[in-house]
Amino acid sequence: MHSPLSPIAVVWRYRDLVIPLARRKVSARYRGSVLGMLWAVLSPVILLGIYTFIFSVVLQVKWNLDPGSRDQFALFLFSGMILYSVFADCLNEAPSLMIGNKLYIRQLVFPVEVLPWVSVLSSLFSLGINFLILMTFYVLVLGPPSLSLVYFPLTALPVVLLTLGAVWFFSSMGVYLRDLGHVVGLLTTALLFLSPIFYPASVVPADYRVYYEMNPFVPILEMSRGVIFQGAHPDWLLLAGCIFGSWLFAWLGYSWFMATKKGFADVV
Repeated sequence: MHSPLSPIAVVWRYRDLVIPLARRKVSARYRGSVLGMLWAVLSPVILLGIYTFIFSVVLQVKWNLDPGSRDQFALFLFSGMILYSVFADCLNEAPSLMIGNKLYIRQLVFPVEVLPWVSVLSSLFSLGINFLILMTFYVLVLGPPSLSLVYFPLTALPVVLLTLGAVWFFSSMGVYLRDLGHVVGLLTTALLFLSPIFYPASVVPADYRVYYEMNPFVPILEMSRGVIFQGAHPDWLLLAGCIFGSWLFAWLGYSWFMATKKGFADVV
């Protein structure tokens, strides 16, 4: 087993390598398109517009929302999506992450364990833009946000650590199990609907609440929405438990990756 600080120490040790790779990954996503980096802003704005239209016009009767709460509900939904997408986007890429970087694997001196960090940092770039868009529309619809907004990065930290652990695990398994990508796609879709993104956790029947709360995204998303929309402080004990559990998961994922990476060059 490696040190519990290894998941963070590795990105600090190779920061001169990780940051340029993450920057290149972000720019490659929009390279060759007519609008270029402008899509990083246009895509979430269009998505937020679709959410607003659906819940303000199409489903206004079905959901029985008050006219003043429909735009707020769209922001509520968008806030959950942008946080969950950090996890889902990285995890969907994880099974092919090592296969797509064969040249790095064959250069035995290259630290391939930093590639999950590159993937996560590029997703955090998108999260930052999406969050600025969310706050822009928040101010237009609801007015200035509460000072509790400063706690949002703390509520997002467990998502980053969970994502790192999952990417380390699934990227190493993807080298040996090439059909893992199909399983991961189903997993992220199922987790999307089993998380309080399209609905609050309070609507889940009490008979299923124990099983539902096993999903780590339940307390994370509920706390993040609390600091954004309700001006509430996070439950510090619960937040500490989420950070500790996600850190443990990241450490185990990193240890698993380092134990299995010795055979990557023989397989790819």
